[in-house]
Amino acid sequence: MTYDVAKVRALYPALADGWAYLDGAAGTQVPRSVIDAESATYAAGIGNHGAYFAASKRSDAASRAAREGIVDLVGAPAVEGVALGPSMTALTYRFADGLSKTWKPGDEIVVTRLDHDANVRPWVQAAERAGVTVRWAVPTLPDVELPVEAVTEHLSERTRLVAVTAASNVIGTRPDVRAIADAAHAAGALVYVDGVHATPHVPVDVAALGADFYATSAYKWSGPHLATVVGEPALLETVMPDKLASSSTDVPDRFEYGTSPFAQHAGMAAAVDHVAGLGALAGAGGQPGPDAPRRERILASMAAVEAYEQALLARMIAGLAAMDHVERFGSPALQAPTIWFRVRGLTPDQVAEHCAKAEVNVWSGHNYAWELAGLLGIRDSGSAVRASLSVYSSDEDVDRLLEAVAALG
Repeated sequence: MTYDVAKVRALYPALADGWAYLDGAAGTQVPRSVIDAESATYAAGIGNHGAYFAASKRSDAASRAAREGIVDLVGAPAVEGVALGPSMTALTYRFADGLSKTWKPGDEIVVTRLDHDANVRPWVQAAERAGVTVRWAVPTLPDVELPVEAVTEHLSERTRLVAVTAASNVIGTRPDVRAIADAAHAAGALVYVDGVHATPHVPVDVAALGADFYATSAYKWSGPHLATVVGEPALLETVMPDKLASSSTDVPDRFEYGTSPFAQHAGMAAAVDHVAGLGALAGAGGQPGPDAPRRERILASMAAVEAYEQALLARMIAGLAAMDHVERFGSPALQAPTIWFRVRGLTPDQVAEHCAKAEVNVWSGHNYAWELAGLLGIRDSGSAVRASLSVYSSDEDVDRLLEAVAALG
């Protein structure tokens, strides 16, 4: 397929340093358009929401643009159903607080040992406070798949919530979220989907997934350090987290604590526009014209991104598989472009430090896959090394990683 990654990379000033940024699962770099959008917002003058003067109205506009962008990015129902916040973790705690107020002793929730801890611990802690039973869905080993049955076997008329990832942030496993959601809904449960690691790599349609709540973080798809949780506005109306008595109870304002980072909202909107233009910029086939609806352009762009990144992932998997001293964890059938591995005889920290000397960015540790690291038996031994691809990753980046890891054999 055609995907001119050089044109994409040229938009990211940070990439000029020459390093191979294979750390996208922890956060991507940002394009010049996002930097400029935030800078211009500060330069124009902004004020807090809700006043009559122009600076306040500019902040209102920035926040609305961010919400409109999220609607197009993931197919959210409406801008009124887009809650913005500093991180997926923070927002999930707010939703866990609000939802758990409706739970009663004897109720149950289902979480998985595949998920990032941000889609586990808030629910587990809320369940403990509410006297609710936690059921654990466990991925299969050694492939680290999460079959639908691993979740559905725990469902009953007492189930109130299922929390599941759309893509593992370390293995890349992409469960059948729709089938899980259908089963959960049949049991009368709500479904909270962690889309943080899926959104940067695949086209997303919240309705098609069957998610009642869908979370994503902008800094994983070339935006600022912000996150969002989306849902039907009427459903959000039923969730009331703890909040200041003096602050708005409107949806989605009730989930947005304190004064918002308005310039970053402008950056979030710019990042969505950037995603919408990726396919055309890279010369991928089948792209709609510039006047097509942004949602249409986003879906086409992300289809091109997915195809490109999957080819790079295959290159990385094959290269590491050829090395006898490397152990890769998991082999899911559907996989986001991320690999977790260890090098025999070395700690993950030693491998990551070696790669850094070769100017290759990879992460070591548990990467917040706390339950999965425990299941794999590697939590207490440094966990693993994570290499993850982004829209701007190149063949050269992958080859530099392979060269660095090969030198450790």
